[in-house]
Amino acid sequence: MFEDNFIDYLANEKRYSEHTVRSYETDLRQFISFEQDASKKEFNPLVVSREDVRKWIVFLMEQGQNPRSVKRKITTLKTFYRFLMRNGQLTKSPVDGVVLPKTEKVLPYFVDSKAMQALFDELEFSEDFSGVRDKTILLTFYCTGMRVSELVNLKVSDVDFSYNQLKVLGKRKKERIIPFVDELKYAIKNYLVARNNVTSSENVLFITDKGEPIYVKMVYRLVNKYLGEVTTLDKKSPHVLRHTFATHMLNNGADLSSIKELLGHATLSATQVYTHTTFERLKQVYNQAHPRA
Repeated sequence: MFEDNFIDYLANEKRYSEHTVRSYETDLRQFISFEQDASKKEFNPLVVSREDVRKWIVFLMEQGQNPRSVKRKITTLKTFYRFLMRNGQLTKSPVDGVVLPKTEKVLPYFVDSKAMQALFDELEFSEDFSGVRDKTILLTFYCTGMRVSELVNLKVSDVDFSYNQLKVLGKRKKERIIPFVDELKYAIKNYLVARNNVTSSENVLFITDKGEPIYVKMVYRLVNKYLGEVTTLDKKSPHVLRHTFATHMLNNGADLSSIKELLGHATLSATQVYTHTTFERLKQVYNQAHPRA
């Protein structure tokens, strides 16, 4: 089937992450379901028209989907039809020329420096294994800016204490090296001592109390829990800590190119969103402080 070949292409040739492949597959299956319900026939991507795509956009908007989600789903369709054209099954994409709903630019959420200081210097973590592990996970996010998928897949052997650096396997299986500060070095060493008291045959760095590999939902829960102690942000996720890392680095003089490499971004444009974040904060300070504001 066309869609199965497409998913295999994303996973094996494009080397997208499991999470990204799942998102593409979900979006495509939703479109297929919509088309089959509308036509009462088995889905055939070769006969889909531009009008069919437009009808799906209208349907999604009427269902209350926000413009950003709709735009992402159409991006999935564009990628799917580019795949079919690449394989010579089509000469023109039905997605070409489709007008997308306008989206507002959403700036990344980040935690301010005082709150992060309170998290690590004032908040009391339990002294048992889970408390040591949780604090080390939070510090790893804040000191490296890595993605949650990268953190759960870290291996003990990926930590190099001699050079204070971590080896990370990012999107599309691209490897990068991230330096870290002495504070994180001592935190990881302390965690490994505690980890040795937990029976486990796993080679991943972070494990559960039962010795099994940690998983994404667990990390989301613990980040949400601890950030809730120091900030009132609506969003309290591992990605917020990634944004916090990048924003604080930029505010303290790091250049965009260096932040791009640390974050593992493919292009500089993905990193430039943080300049907007810092400028918005600058405007806020200006409006609060200037006598004529």
